[in-house]
Amino acid sequence: MKNIILTSVSIILTSAFFTVAAQTVTLDYYFNHEVHKGKSGQQERYHYMWEDKENTGFSILGDAFKSNGAKLKSLDEAPTIADLKGTDIYIIVDPDTKKESPNPNYIEEKDITEIEKWVKAGGVLVMMANDSANVELPHFNNLAAKFGMHFNDDLQNHVIDDNHFQDGGVITANNPIFKTADKIFMKDVCSIGLTGPARAGLKNSNGAVIIAIAKYGKGTVFAVGDPWLYNEYVNGRLPPGYENKKAADDVAGWLIKQIP
Repeated sequence: MKNIILTSVSIILTSAFFTVAAQTVTLDYYFNHEVHKGKSGQQERYHYMWEDKENTGFSILGDAFKSNGAKLKSLDEAPTIADLKGTDIYIIVDPDTKKESPNPNYIEEKDITEIEKWVKAGGVLVMMANDSANVELPHFNNLAAKFGMHFNDDLQNHVIDDNHFQDGGVITANNPIFKTADKIFMKDVCSIGLTGPARAGLKNSNGAVIIAIAKYGKGTVFAVGDPWLYNEYVNGRLPPGYENKKAADDVAGWLIKQIP
């Protein structure tokens, strides 16, 4: 009887030891809080949201994280260490300009201090910019500078229209971030300047850095010059040969592996 009890206790303790909570991926809804007039005629929130299944949403990228064992959250307020407690990956996408929101929430020094501390302690920060006509770069670059990165005011992989898809193609074969995708589509991207701990994660055919990576304390920063994994470019509408859906799965898996 004693041996049975000891064995049962051992099984319970072993099970508890190997139970790992799902990693949490939090998407910023504060610095990006775009609004437009909806079908009812009222202003409503849209663009780069987990729950948005239209072309403008991030539902497919969210599914990629979930298929890798993560759970999703969003943050509607300025991030603090307390807000980010329990978050493993924090994604900031395309901070608003006044064109996109009547009262944009800029990334201020207090926000940078909180985010920097969180990354240093082991957080994985994802920064998705855009070409300068469609993103608020000055404040975003204040945050990027903490990790040796600078989003440039330029236009890489410019695609005039759908007849020129090839101008947005980038080879990703043999890149450690992209385990399964050999070629992706990323159009109208800003390049990224590197200093200090930052290094290139991906370059385009011109040699411009369009994805950058930095290790910072116990954490990691992943920066890309475009919010290129929203539904419009991962839902199968691209011409054959572009593997953005595979890339979404690859990036989600790679980011999760960076969690300490």
